[in-house]
Formats: sequence, C-alpha cells, structure tokens
Amino acid sequence: MSALLGELKVEVRYLREDNEAQAAKVGELELQKTELDELKEQYQVRLEINSDSKIIPLLNRGMETAQTSDPEQTCKPDINSVLREMSALLAELKAEIRHLQKENEAQAAKVRELELQKTELDKLKEQHQAQAAKVKELELLRAEMDKLKQDSQAQGGELITIKSRANITENQVEALKREAEGSFTAPVRGAYHFEFYVLGYHSHPSAAVLVKNGEHIFMAYEHSTSSHTVSSSNGVTLLLEVGDVVFLRLCEGAWIFDNENRHSTFSGHLLFPM
Repeated sequence: MSALLGELKVEVRYLREDNEAQAAKVGELELQKTELDELKEQYQVRLEINSDSKIIPLLNRGMETAQTSDPEQTCKPDINSVLREMSALLAELKAEIRHLQKENEAQAAKVRELELQKTELDKLKEQHQAQAAKVKELELLRAEMDKLKQDSQAQGGELITIKSRANITENQVEALKREAEGSFTAPVRGAYHFEFYVLGYHSHPSAAVLVKNGEHIFMAYEHSTSSHTVSSSNGVTLLLEVGDVVFLRLCEGAWIFDNENRHSTFSGHLLFPM
C-alpha cells in the first residue's frame, strides 16, 4: 500500500510538471498570437493608407492611371501573401491551443482521479493503522487472559490439593472414630484375617463375639471358678466387600479386663484383594 501511494505521488508530481510546461507553452503561443494580431492590424492600416493615396492620382489622371505602373501595386500582392501566411499560422496556432486545452483538461481529470485515489488510500491507511492498534490491544488482552487462566489453574490445583487434604483429614477422623468404636470397614474387596484376645477375672465369664454387618460370626469364651484370671482368643478369615463392617461385641453378663499392657486386643489385616 505504501509503495502504491509513492508511485501515485510521483505520477501526480510528473503530471503537474507537465501541466505547468504546457501552460507555459500555451502562454507563449498566446503572446505570439497577440503579436500576430498586432501585425495584422498594422498591415491593414497600411493598406488603407495606400488605398487612399491611390484614389487621388487616379481621379486627376483619369484613364492614364491604367497605362502607368504604380509601385504600390507591386507591394500589395506581397502584403496579401504575408497576411495569408499569418492567417494560416494563426489558425494552426489556434488548433494547437485547442488540442493543448483538451490535453490539459484530460490531465486535470486524471489528476483529480489520482487525488481521489490518494484520498481513498489515505483512508485505507488510517483504517489499517486503527486495525493494527486494535489487534495490538487484543493481543495484550489475550496475554492478560492467558495469565489469568494460568493463575486460575494454579489456584484450582491448590484448591484440589486442599480438598484432598481435607478428604484425607476427614478419612482420618472417620478412621479414628471407627477405631474408637472398635469397628473396621473394608476399603476394598478381598480376603481379611481377624484375631482377638480377651482377658477376664474368675468372678465373671470373659466372652466376645465377632460381628460382620450385624451377623454373628464366632465367639471366644472362657469362665473359671478359680481365683486366677482367664483369657480366650479366636481368629477367622473373611471375604469382605467394600463397605462391610466388622466389630467385636461383648457378650451379655461377660467382663473383659484391660490396661496399659493391652491384654485384650482386636486386630486384622488384608490377605489379598479380589
């Protein structure tokens, strides 16, 4: 677009220089025409004077005038030929002037057309500059949005981490709760092995039942009439589904003793998932 605008400017400058040269030539031709008009008027005056000077001798001399030779008669044809040549030259000059005027009008029309094209190109250039500025603004906005998107993703990752930690904390709390309640919930489907040991005094039986989802699985029981402590234990391997709950239940009328030495325990582990 800039190259085309430069070419148009050069062409307009060339046309203007050519127009100025033709205008100077037209002015020169008009001066020549004026001079020719003045010469023509001078010759016409001289012809009138010569005609007047001829009339008087002819009247005085009568018919003798036709027989004598007049030097003015020899000059008259020369003057007429010069006038004819000047008239022809004047007509030629007028034709050339009309031709130059037409060319000048055509060039003026072309100059106007080029000026209109230049105006249109200037408008297009302004639009291009405005669009370039808008594109730059959009690029800056896009970069800002990308930055905000990255910040949002980073914050989302942090929120996921916090949520995971919260879930872990909740799971730990739930596990501690189940542990405090003495129950176990299967996290995966598989074979689990459980064991428990109970200690009691002779005054009461020592007994506990292993329960799975409310179902009585087996019991460990011991009762002695002696004055010594008694203990009992049992174990089992169970196939548990996800969410199955296993816990110990103290039998009615039975006692279990425990202290910091942990005489009574309940334990289990996953043998293998299925």
